[in-house]
Amino acid sequence: MNYRNLFQHEIEALETQGCYSNDWQQVIVADDFDPAGIHNAGFDGEIRIGSGVHIRNVGIIRTTDGATFGENVTISVQNEAGDGNLILYSGLTSQTAALMVRNVDNKPLFNKIKQLVAQHVEENSVPCTTIGDGVTISDCRELTNVNIGPYCELSGASRLVDCTLSPTPEANIYIGDDVIMENVIAQAGATIVDGAKIYDTFVGEACHIGRGFTSENSVFFANSHMDNGESCAALCGPFSVSHHKSSLLIGGEYSFYNAGSGTNFSNHAYKMGPIHYGTMERGAKTASSAHILWPAHIGAFCMAMNKIQSHPDTSMLPFSYVIGEGRKTIVIPGINLCTVGTYRDVMKWPKRDKRPQSGRKSFITFDWLSPFVIQKVKDGIKYLEALQEEQGFDADYYKGEGFVIPANALAKGLQYYDLALRMYGNANTLGEWTDMLGLLMPIEALDQIKEDIMNGDISSVNTLEERFSDVFDSYAQWKGFSDNDGDMEQAHEEWLNYIRKDAEKEYDMGDVSEDMVQEFISSLK
Repeated sequence: MNYRNLFQHEIEALETQGCYSNDWQQVIVADDFDPAGIHNAGFDGEIRIGSGVHIRNVGIIRTTDGATFGENVTISVQNEAGDGNLILYSGLTSQTAALMVRNVDNKPLFNKIKQLVAQHVEENSVPCTTIGDGVTISDCRELTNVNIGPYCELSGASRLVDCTLSPTPEANIYIGDDVIMENVIAQAGATIVDGAKIYDTFVGEACHIGRGFTSENSVFFANSHMDNGESCAALCGPFSVSHHKSSLLIGGEYSFYNAGSGTNFSNHAYKMGPIHYGTMERGAKTASSAHILWPAHIGAFCMAMNKIQSHPDTSMLPFSYVIGEGRKTIVIPGINLCTVGTYRDVMKWPKRDKRPQSGRKSFITFDWLSPFVIQKVKDGIKYLEALQEEQGFDADYYKGEGFVIPANALAKGLQYYDLALRMYGNANTLGEWTDMLGLLMPIEALDQIKEDIMNGDISSVNTLEERFSDVFDSYAQWKGFSDNDGDMEQAHEEWLNYIRKDAEKEYDMGDVSEDMVQEFISSLK
C-alpha cells in the first residue's frame, strides 16, 4: 500500500474532531484516507493508517523505540523456568510450535529454526504502528506498537502493547472490553474479550479467550476456547477447552482437551522451582476437581480423575481411566473407548472447526482411530500381556509406571483394545507415528523434515509449512487400508452397543430423561 503525509486541511479536520499529535508529519495515511472517521484520538510517533478506518475515543495510539509488535519473541512453555523454547510470529502453526518445543535440546536444529523465523519476521515486518484498511477502534485507552490487520475491530480494550492482529479476508479479529494484551499475536477469527489479561501469548485461528481469563507464556491453537481460569507455560493444541474460574493449565501440553471445573496442575514437585511439566495426549481430559502433579504423561483419550500424585505414564494405555486414590493411582485400561463422552467428543470436533476453509494455517487430522492411536493400542496389548507374564496370572493387582491395574480391569482392557483393533481393521501403516499438535504423521516423515532443515533443503518458514502441508495431504495414503471390511462393520456395531448401554446407564441413574436418551441412541452411527 502507498502511504502519504496528511494534507493541511486533513490535519485541521482531525484537530477539530478532538484529535491531537506531537508531530502530524509522522502520521502517514492511505492515498484515499478520509479524516471524517477519526474522532477524539491521540497519536504519538510514526503511525500508518489505511483507508476506511474508524477511530473514536482512543487515549493514545503510538510507536516507541524497540517495538517488536509481538514478533520474534521467545517464551517458555511447559518448563516455566526454562530458557525459552518457542518463538512467536504471526504465521506460527501448531506443527512448527511442536517442532520447536520438542527439539529445544537439539541446539543445532533449534538454532536453524530460530534463524528461519527471524528471517521470516524481518521479511514481513512493519516499521511502525499500522492500522489496516477498514479497521474500527472505539473507546480504547492505549495502543502502543500494534500492527492491526484489515477489518479488525477493537472496542473498549484497556491496553495493547507490542501486539500483532493477523486476520484473513474471510475472518477478522475482535478485541473487546477491558482487555489487556502485551506481547501477543492473534490469528484470523480470534476473539479476546470480557477483561481477558494475556501476556507473552499466542492466540491462534478461531480461538476464544474471555471472561477474565489470564494467560502468561502460553499458546493456543485452532478452535481453543478459554474462559474464566488461567494458564501459564501452557502449550495448547487444537480444541483445548477450559471454561471454569477455578481451573489452571500450567506446564503442560494439551490438544483436543477439556478441563473439568476445578482442574489444577502442579509444576513444583518440591522446592527446586517450577521446572516440572507433562503431557495430556490428544483427547485426554480431566474430571471436575482433578489435580495432576507434573511430571506425568496421560495417554490419548484418557480421563484423569481426583488428585494424581504418583507421576504416572499411561502413554501406552489409551482410552483409560486414570484415578487418583490417596498417593496411589489406579488405571482402568481401555474403558473410555466405549463411553458416551468419547463418542460425543470424536463426533463434535470436525463440526466445530470454525476456521474459514481457505487460508488455514495449522493442520488437523480428525481421525480418532488413527495409526497414532492404534500404535498405542498395540503397545497397550503388549504391555498388559507382559505385566501378566511378569507378575503372574493370578495377581489381584498389576504394578505399572506409577500406577496399579486391578486384575479384572486388565482382562477387560485387553478386550477393549481388541475391539479397537478390529474397528480399525488391522491395517498395515507406515512405521511409528507421532502427533504434531493436531497433525498425525509418520516419525520417518518428521525425521526427514528435520534433516532437510539441517541440510538447507528447507530454507524458509514457508517451505517448512509446505512440507507439513504435503504430510497432511498424504495422510490417507500413509495410514493404510483394511482388507477385512466385514469384521470392521461387526466391530463397529459392537462399539455402538457399548455406547448405547452407557447412555442407558445414565438414564437408569436418573441423570437424563428417557426422551433425551432415545434421541441420542437414534443418532448413533
